[in-house]
Amino acid sequence: MRSESMRISAAIVSCGAAVLLAVGAPVAAYADTTAPPAPSYPPITLSPQESQQLCADVLPKMIDHKNKLTQRINGDANTKGSVAWLKARAQAQRAKGHTQLADKLDQRADRLHGRLDDLAKADQRLNDFKNAHCVAK
Repeated sequence: MRSESMRISAAIVSCGAAVLLAVGAPVAAYADTTAPPAPSYPPITLSPQESQQLCADVLPKMIDHKNKLTQRINGDANTKGSVAWLKARAQAQRAKGHTQLADKLDQRADRLHGRLDDLAKADQRLNDFKNAHCVAK
């Protein structure tokens, strides 16, 4: 009894999907395909109090976090999560005959190494903010 009601439910759902496709496809063909222009946002302005809080509390934590990430990525084979650690794991897996896992670990290490560029850009943005808003007056 239950399987018959499940079949009926499945049939209703599939018929409903077919109807939606039949009705929606012609409507989508006439839809306006031009994308709306990207909204332009006004520049963010900070009050002196907000700027001081960011300089005193948030910015040092962000710089410290960025430094720790960079240090971990550049660590040696004994530093868990570093590129060298991932490469060593890949080499060990390849020696055991697990080439697929070794390839995945190598790809992961390459992706992680690519994050150093992102961290360098973040460091530049943090330093720019620090120089612009956190100078002693």
